[in-house]
Amino acid sequence: MDGVHRVGGVHGLGGFLVPHGEPPLFSRSARESLGEISGGVRVSREFLDAYGKVMAKWPDGTGHLDVAGPYGTTHVHTLGPRDAPPLLLLPGGGATGASWFANAGALDTRYRVYAPDLVGEPGRSVAAPDRPIRTVADLAGWLDALLDGLGVPEADLCGHSYGAWIALHYALRGGGRVRRLTLLDPTRCYAGFAPGYLLRALPMLLRPTPGRVRRFLAWETRGAALDADWLALQEAAAGFPGARPVTGRIPVLDGGPAVRVVLAGESRAHDVARVAARAGADVTVVPGVSHHGMPLQLGPRLAELLD
Repeated sequence: MDGVHRVGGVHGLGGFLVPHGEPPLFSRSARESLGEISGGVRVSREFLDAYGKVMAKWPDGTGHLDVAGPYGTTHVHTLGPRDAPPLLLLPGGGATGASWFANAGALDTRYRVYAPDLVGEPGRSVAAPDRPIRTVADLAGWLDALLDGLGVPEADLCGHSYGAWIALHYALRGGGRVRRLTLLDPTRCYAGFAPGYLLRALPMLLRPTPGRVRRFLAWETRGAALDADWLALQEAAAGFPGARPVTGRIPVLDGGPAVRVVLAGESRAHDVARVAARAGADVTVVPGVSHHGMPLQLGPRLAELLD
């Protein structure tokens, strides 16, 4: 398939195991650089080790693709039958495609799952140095190229937080490539951030460190017990070089596909009741779940929420 390098491998970053039917076409030089270079820049061993530990939690049969496009090369985790309905999962800002590990096992019998690392965010996607993603139009172009590279004319689309913001903008743009749209505790889609959330996040945003990430997540999740490996990956991502999410206005909700919105009942990111009122009829509020606890705290239930 043009623009796609199939990377054999089940979970590890150092060695690559070849799943049946997916021969590795990754160049030797690229393989040798893994563990030292990610996203075109040098990153910490702690980040790569933490990434590998979270990927080890994905089900057997998980594969990996590197899809080349105009905005760089997107690293995508794959799972499920090739002829099943495609489902594209977009993580939140500062997270990676690996973060869907708690949901993947319940999705792979119903969907062909594609979980990319966002280009320009922490992970193993490689941003094009001469064409950074800076605008909503760039994000749409990136998604178009990604779906083209995967050979997917249309897909179900599910995003969390910043990933939901990207997904909604993409669906509203038209183009007919989104079959069904599900937004998990979407930020800046129906309401702005809560002032208290921004105030708490400010130290982490000004100078991200593992300790500041840990304290912020403990506050937002109200001290919930979180997967230790996932938390270590979030902390390690704090110093990821060059991460620059796209910012923009709350989208104008005029037309577009039907949207299913799943809200975290304990979210501190925004006013949950206000978001629910503005989102419309197809809204589910999940009690006991925080904004940053998604999608982890949903676990297998995500499959039911997508149906």
